[in-house]
Amino acid sequence: MAADIHSVAPEVVVEFLSTIMPFNELDTDVLHEVARHVRVDFFPKGTRLFTAGETEVNFLYLIQQGGVKSFLTDDEGEVTLKDYRGEGSYIGALPIIRGTKANLDIEMVEDTFCFLLPREVFLDLINKQPGFAQFYLKSFSEKIVNTAYTELRRHRMTRRGDEEMYLFTMQVGDIIKAVPRKISATATIQDAARAMAEYRIGSLLIHDPDDDEQIVGIITDRDLRNKVIAAGLDYREPVNRIMTTSVATVLSKSTCFDALLQMMTTGIHHLAVERKGRIIGVVTSHDIMLLQGTSPYSLFKEIGKQRTIQGLYPLSQKIPDIIRNLIKEGAKAGNIARMISLLNDQILERMLTLLEDELGPPPVAYCWLLMGSEGRREQTFKTDQDNAIIYADPKDEQEAQAAHDYFSTFAEKAIDHLVNCGYPLCPGEIMARNPKWCQPVSVWKDYFAGWIGTPDPEELLHVTIFFDFRPGFGKSALADDLRKYLKKQTERQEIYLLHLARECMAVKAPLSFFKSFIVNKDGEHRNKLDLKTKGLTPFVNFARVLALKYGIKETNTLARLHVLSEEGHISEELWATAHDAYEMQMQLRLIHQLTQIEEGTLPDNYIDPAQLSDLEKKMLKESFEVVERLHAVLRSLFPVG
Repeated sequence: MAADIHSVAPEVVVEFLSTIMPFNELDTDVLHEVARHVRVDFFPKGTRLFTAGETEVNFLYLIQQGGVKSFLTDDEGEVTLKDYRGEGSYIGALPIIRGTKANLDIEMVEDTFCFLLPREVFLDLINKQPGFAQFYLKSFSEKIVNTAYTELRRHRMTRRGDEEMYLFTMQVGDIIKAVPRKISATATIQDAARAMAEYRIGSLLIHDPDDDEQIVGIITDRDLRNKVIAAGLDYREPVNRIMTTSVATVLSKSTCFDALLQMMTTGIHHLAVERKGRIIGVVTSHDIMLLQGTSPYSLFKEIGKQRTIQGLYPLSQKIPDIIRNLIKEGAKAGNIARMISLLNDQILERMLTLLEDELGPPPVAYCWLLMGSEGRREQTFKTDQDNAIIYADPKDEQEAQAAHDYFSTFAEKAIDHLVNCGYPLCPGEIMARNPKWCQPVSVWKDYFAGWIGTPDPEELLHVTIFFDFRPGFGKSALADDLRKYLKKQTERQEIYLLHLARECMAVKAPLSFFKSFIVNKDGEHRNKLDLKTKGLTPFVNFARVLALKYGIKETNTLARLHVLSEEGHISEELWATAHDAYEMQMQLRLIHQLTQIEEGTLPDNYIDPAQLSDLEKKMLKESFEVVERLHAVLRSLFPVG
């Protein structure tokens, strides 16, 4: 931090304060009096201004020129980016008002000039100017709703209204209601049931008879119903007869959203909360649902309980509302995409299960494949359908005909139901109802062998969507077998990767030589930038090419990049930089689409750079510049001359 604080002409301060809220609403005399106390300071890029929990905040910092980032570093060293602030923004209001040390880490992202208002003068304004105080209180409230990691992440706060949501701000450790209840593995089932009734809890941890700190299992009220009462088991048997031995855990510093995702992915509703190697309690899906009025988990459960396909139609329409809430709460783009995928997958699984009940069992095993953005778990607001069916090779012509007839009907009905659920048809007909994409294993292997063995650059451009497939429903072993086949074929013949790499490098970042945005010159989207095609696609293509080259099974772009880093194929620094750049663009895309939906227009991927703040423009340009670094990696791996 700079050593000296310099005086500044009051007229200069008044001119600046007159342009920003809430100072521009102060009386002229008050404004001039405030200006007399203001000083100016300069902070070079990279300066750490605040360290959360350590720095005494003696001034309100008003950014006159430049920009800062605010973030938190947890006990495990994980850095979570909160937000960026540019010219006209303030720093330090919340800790001054609360009388605490800095609540966030603040660092300059560029050379920055700040006007410094002494805390005593700022507090005097808060106490004497009601409108002034109301501005900051309202600002704090909006940040709680709109930003992912606010002060609530470190400090427990009581709920003040249904509009405040805490999936991203509350840590799992903050919602534990009591010490962990446990019982010895040698205790009887009746003892365990009595303890659960006494404590009014739905689960009980089981510890080693010789060490009550060693947790060896867990039982739930469902275990009592299904394994004891329904099975007629003697309740005098030891509790270890019915316990689940692999206890699912979650770190106490994890956000409730992380715990929720774990529950929805695994189907486990009770997680043991771990802190420094010790179990300090149990968190349940019910605990997390109580935090919210509109819970992703409650919708997830509602979908799973639906008994008719038509009943899924209105439930699928609730997904955008869930996502809207997550965005406004400040969820990271990667987490939002994971939640969309989980809910979409739940709709698909329930719908196809009910469709099987309607049509009867299939003549051969099959797997519903998800491809494109669905396969990568990167959907935004209702992306097009991209799906296919792979089924086991029939043993004879009769079974082949039966499979053809069954899956033709099955696919046609399924696609129609998905349309009614709000998932648009694929303009390119890459859907299971297209006979070409509803085939047995042997045909699918022939497809991939052809694409890989004798690649046609034009055709490859159109079939890259298929390389991102993942199992969506049915026998996943069929998809896994196809993935293994793809890996073997790639090891034998990499020429198609050369074509994919060339196509990847052909997509240049939309920046001119002088680092200006290159936008559409005419047409419907004149002066706008296609963020998906020009911004995100280069990252997707890069991750896909290297994942295929190194046999990585992951299909999600960020997951692919992470594995590439862990296995040493790209540097950790490039992984971190690419991750931040991709997340930033995805976040911008989601917020853009949310704004369009709330304005009643169809969401698209075209943003107007002129509507971005200076700091957003700077961040977007920096994210585009990462593309050249990705291309440099490809040039080192593939001869592209």
